[in-house]
Amino acid sequence: MPALLNRYATPLITGLFLISLVSGVALFLHWGSAWFHGMHEWLSLALILPFGLHLWKNWRPVTAYLKHPPLWIALAGSLVLALAFALPAATGGAGAGGRPPHFAFAERMMSGTLPELAAVLDREPAALAADLAAAGYASSPDQTLAEIAAAQGRTSGEVMALLLSTGR
Repeated sequence: MPALLNRYATPLITGLFLISLVSGVALFLHWGSAWFHGMHEWLSLALILPFGLHLWKNWRPVTAYLKHPPLWIALAGSLVLALAFALPAATGGAGAGGRPPHFAFAERMMSGTLPELAAVLDREPAALAADLAAAGYASSPDQTLAEIAAAQGRTSGEVMALLLSTGR
C-alpha cells in the first residue's frame, strides 16, 4: 500500500466517523435535517474506502480478532439490532408497504376526494375547490387530490401545502 494511503486511512476514518456521528445525532433529534441528510448519506458512503484501507493496513490484527469470540459476539449483536429496525419495514409493520406510517397516511389522504377530505380539514368541499381554483388547479368532486395534482403537472406535496395553508 502506498505510504500516503497507509498514513491517512485511520485519520480519514476518524474524520468521516465524527461527521457521521454529528450528522446522525442531528438527524435523530430533527435539527437541521436539510443540512445534514445529504451529508450523512454521502459521507457515510465515503467512509467505505478508508475503512477498506484501514482493514488492509491492519489485516494481521483483524485476523487475530477473527479467532476470538468478542468480535463474533459484537457482529451478531449488531446484526440483531439492525434486523430489529429492518424487519418491521420489510414485513409492512412500520406502515403500509413497509413505509413509515406518516408517508402511508399522506398517500391515503392524497387518494381522497375533496368531499372526503373536507371533514378532515374542517372545511367545506366548495371552499377547498375554490382554494384550488384560485391557485390554478382544475378539479371536480370525484377526483382525488393525487389526480388533481397530476392533471396540473404538480406534486402531491404542492397540493397538500396549498390546502393546509388556505382557509385557516
